[in-house]
Amino acid sequence: MWDSLTFITKPQIQFNAIPESMNSADSVSVPKPSSKSSWLSAPTSLFLILIIPIFAATLIYQLDSFDPAPVPFSELTRHLIQKAPAQNSRMLRGAERVGYGVLLGPEDVAYDKRSGIIYTGCADGWMKRIKRNESENPEFAVENWVNTGGRPLGLAFGHHDEVLVADADKGLLNVTSEGEVKVLADKAEGVKFLLTDAVDVAVDGMIYFTDASYKYNMKDHVWDILEGRPHGRLMSYDSATKQTTVLLRDLYFANGVVVSPDQSHVIYCETPMRRCRKFYIQGEKKGSVDTFIDHLPGLPDNIRYDGEGHYWIAMSMGLSLAWDFAVRYPFIRKVMAIMEKYKLRPSVEKNGGVLAVDIEGNLIAHYYDPGLSMISSGIKIGNYIYCGSPIYPYMLRLNIQENPPIAAII
Repeated sequence: MWDSLTFITKPQIQFNAIPESMNSADSVSVPKPSSKSSWLSAPTSLFLILIIPIFAATLIYQLDSFDPAPVPFSELTRHLIQKAPAQNSRMLRGAERVGYGVLLGPEDVAYDKRSGIIYTGCADGWMKRIKRNESENPEFAVENWVNTGGRPLGLAFGHHDEVLVADADKGLLNVTSEGEVKVLADKAEGVKFLLTDAVDVAVDGMIYFTDASYKYNMKDHVWDILEGRPHGRLMSYDSATKQTTVLLRDLYFANGVVVSPDQSHVIYCETPMRRCRKFYIQGEKKGSVDTFIDHLPGLPDNIRYDGEGHYWIAMSMGLSLAWDFAVRYPFIRKVMAIMEKYKLRPSVEKNGGVLAVDIEGNLIAHYYDPGLSMISSGIKIGNYIYCGSPIYPYMLRLNIQENPPIAAII
């Protein structure tokens, strides 16, 4: 190997000897190389190395058309955070992975008590059914049921063995027990849904659902949150008249929705606002809005009622310094949006999990973990909570009797 290499040495410079008769005054003057040019080259190079990226970044920032709202979350009190009296901050330690590699982005989790089957919608368009076994060594059978051809998100069971689906791409869908898919609604007031998100059904058969954004689709949903403008709507669909009605407009990324047990109101979540609100559908307050819970310790996604007196609110991520600055300064949100566009987005999501809340909106327990992000749904089934996510290739299951929350220091 070494024989094949040719070594190049520096050329030897030879100087003619000075005649003895020549004194120092007559000696030939050899000009010294100027150090000025080499002294300037280093700082000049450093300057160029620093200024060119800054100039390029500034130019990209100025030319990008993304325009975040100056004060998008003015109703937020930055330092006010509700904390649950009991917490499990390391839920990954006891969690199992259900359907690993088969459930690709199971965003919502719905449980049919009659059949004992769990339903979920995945990123590949498949609605899947999971049969569970409550033995000591539970096994799960995952079945491909129906492919919507879109991106199924929120799920709810109808009154005639059908499954209602909020499909981000297709709209509000009805899937019969035989697997027939029908579009119920894909627009309202002439405005097409771009991110149909969550759905629930009242006892009288009225369907309530959200369109998180009429401006951004599922792929670009993070831009809706970073822009900080209200593009979401809460709507109802009457199966008898096939009429879609817009109940509330100008919501900040309208996400999870659930009908209260007494059927008096619908609770919906506004993700970037860290709150869930009530829209009254019966009684003296019908048509009005009230607070259910706000100042949450993170960004809420779906919300479900477990039939036992508790709502379960999925938290896609906890609060962080990066999010705090992004809320306050629009230019940071613009930088984050540009980074998202060029696939340079830093990973800031952590402390995802699920909250248990009582009927009155009081926090009961908080299950989360620094290693969890983008938790989109959570529901209690038996002694377990099941959590879905749009990014994980599995569903999480935690035995809350074996891994209970402990009293927190408030």
